[in-house]
Amino acid sequence: MRLSELQTGERGIIIKVLGHGGFRRRIIEMGFIKGQAVEVLQNAPLKDPIKYKVMGYEISLRRQEASMIEVVGEEEARNTNNEAIDYHRPISESIPVTEEEMKKIAQGKRRTINVALVGNPNCGKTSLFNVASGSHEHVGNYSGVTVDAKAGHFEFQGYSFRLIDLPGTYSLSAYSPEELYVRKHIIEETPDVIINVVDAGNLERNLYLTTQLIDMNVRMVVALNMYDALQRSGNTLDIKHLSRLLGVPMVPTISRTGEGIDNLFHVIIGLYEGADFMEQKQEIQNEVLREFREWHDSYVPDHKFEGDDFETKGYIRHIHINHGPELERSIDAVKNEICRNENIRYKYSTRFLAIKLLENDKDIEQRVISQLPNAQTIIQTRDKEARRLYNVLNEDSEQAITNAKYGFITGALKETYTDVHQNKEMFTHIVDNIVTHRIWGYPIFFIFLYIMFEATFVLGEYPMQGIEWIVEKIGVLVETFMPDGSLKDLIIDGIIGGVGGVIVFLPNILLLYLFISFMEDSGYMARAAFIMDKIMHKMGLHGKSFIPLIMGFGCNVPAIMASRIIESRKSRLVTMLVNPLISCSARLPIYLVMIGAFFPNNASLVLLTIYAVGILLAVLMARIFAKFIVKGDDTPFVMELPPYRMPTCKSVLRHTWEKGQQYLKKMGGIIMIASIIIWFLGYYPNHTEYQTVAEQQENSYIGQIGKAIEPAIEPLGFDWKMGIGILSGVGAKELVVSTLGVLYTNDGDVDSVNLADRIPITPLVAFGYMLFVLIYFPCIATLAAIKQESGSWKWALFAAGYTTTLAWIVAFLVYQIGSLF
Repeated sequence: MRLSELQTGERGIIIKVLGHGGFRRRIIEMGFIKGQAVEVLQNAPLKDPIKYKVMGYEISLRRQEASMIEVVGEEEARNTNNEAIDYHRPISESIPVTEEEMKKIAQGKRRTINVALVGNPNCGKTSLFNVASGSHEHVGNYSGVTVDAKAGHFEFQGYSFRLIDLPGTYSLSAYSPEELYVRKHIIEETPDVIINVVDAGNLERNLYLTTQLIDMNVRMVVALNMYDALQRSGNTLDIKHLSRLLGVPMVPTISRTGEGIDNLFHVIIGLYEGADFMEQKQEIQNEVLREFREWHDSYVPDHKFEGDDFETKGYIRHIHINHGPELERSIDAVKNEICRNENIRYKYSTRFLAIKLLENDKDIEQRVISQLPNAQTIIQTRDKEARRLYNVLNEDSEQAITNAKYGFITGALKETYTDVHQNKEMFTHIVDNIVTHRIWGYPIFFIFLYIMFEATFVLGEYPMQGIEWIVEKIGVLVETFMPDGSLKDLIIDGIIGGVGGVIVFLPNILLLYLFISFMEDSGYMARAAFIMDKIMHKMGLHGKSFIPLIMGFGCNVPAIMASRIIESRKSRLVTMLVNPLISCSARLPIYLVMIGAFFPNNASLVLLTIYAVGILLAVLMARIFAKFIVKGDDTPFVMELPPYRMPTCKSVLRHTWEKGQQYLKKMGGIIMIASIIIWFLGYYPNHTEYQTVAEQQENSYIGQIGKAIEPAIEPLGFDWKMGIGILSGVGAKELVVSTLGVLYTNDGDVDSVNLADRIPITPLVAFGYMLFVLIYFPCIATLAAIKQESGSWKWALFAAGYTTTLAWIVAFLVYQIGSLF
């Protein structure tokens, strides 16, 4: 609980002080130190401020400041003791709790450290998160793979760590959703320690984000990740000296192998326990040092304790990035106006706010206007200083601050970094000259896609036949040994016919994800976006839009979420709207059924044609949307092309298998339930009153629904059973196959699961049906993702409406024109 929640007369034990460094140190100086008892003496008449007694002194705090102090109250401690000591004691009995017991509980709670991982895209941040927490988040070698915060937990040296993997971002400006998200998390969630993950081979660009974190005055440790690449390059870095210049500890790590991770979290413990107390009174330092030594002796017995362990190797000191005399003068002028508001210091670094205002950060400006009574004076001061800087420096204040930060970084690296000028990216340049060539780049990309689809068919055929044989034998066993009745029909026609008809395609889907994972991990995905930028721009999209579109081949939901990497709202929204036209893996089983039955000799070509139609329609609709429907400005194509890296088998296979697990969960969840519902609607009413199965189905509940929609789909060449399949696909596209499996199984030999032989249509109708399934109504999860990312149901409903209309038009044209030939 928070100190502000304690009532008058209650007491508690302090666990930790939250907030940024300056605020935290000021509160600690007042005596609010971990493990100390604090008592609420009195509330002011308006309930703010509150008078407390701590360390023998009476001190008043504002309620909002008290809310940043975490404590264990008597009631919480009493409940903890009740649970631990006696489960049978009557609730009415009150067990007294001593101060020592409260301190013990507080110490246990303090041993939980909230850590946020912040870093540029491609710095290995998510790999480090996976290694440390044991999680299996996917790692992609291109910008924007992490589109939301991921949480992980693990125990280490007596502490419980809660890790948050924040989206990759190049800065903390208000330029993209990731930047705003990361900044908001740091300010509002106040993590205890931030791990700034830095690519050791690309220090100059990565350290720009580090300087902004220094401005925020947060507790931070820098993980020099992929340090082995720096060592192999022959370049050298004086880590100790650079740590002193930046005022933060720096730890070399290799997240791919896990090297340096234990040392990183050992340093974090020292930073967490000691950073706020180094400049405090001697008796406070001694008390904290004693507790830290006791922990060290208990949990790290194989390492000799030294004083500088507590001080995190002596590199902790908060610095101010020197932006030069003119900029510092302007920063101080704006900061002095902000500092007139004491009530903002608990949450924000006033220096950080001043710098952001001079950078014309609209989000910070809006916060200042809405929260501070002297906002008008602050903005006027900012504008005045911005004009002065332009006159003096001949550049706007935002650019001047950026240049000053890079100047600081360059100066620090000149003192600490030695470049032997080896061209360590020669391999990347050679490969790029081929795969991004203005002529050969496109054929190579489409050849790769063709190979992907060919492998999906050819390599997937063998395990597919094996699973199909198993499903068939299970059906035979049930048919042989179960007594006749509705339960037997449910299992054979509903569960085996529905789920069995979909699960056979698991190998094909795994192969598709295997190829996509390889493209992501190797760095080729970013090159695909690079070569497609001009085409994307002509269709009204951004080059980065290509990444979410390619990800749509796997699943449209994460693909739509990945559109956050696009800075322009216009391009981002258009990308989301056309993404459902990219054929996801859930549609693949439908294509495989139809192609296997009607186009067995040209399977790969037909499948590639289906995917190509989706891409071409996405291009056409994007152009229309960008020109007539979605308004906004374009943004320039700025995207990192990371060096090629050979994906590890472990990473690729783990990602592929996780997608397979998701597919299997669908089999046992939504698809099985939907198959049973569809079987029920097709089985009842009056199952035994008709002479043939076909006649019974036609008069069942599902037959009545199908007949109702048949006039709308008859011009497309579809019968009512195919219409029911389309309706079921609204929930999840895999349901189309299971629905057809249930409906058509009853037309023939129930021992067989070869659904393709039982659909009585022509190849032309089959092709039109595949196109309809490709285009029409996105699944419910996709619509929810569009609503979440666009912030409005309007766009989600628009996507549902236009795709269904477009699907009908395309299928109508294919059937009617094709029938003429």
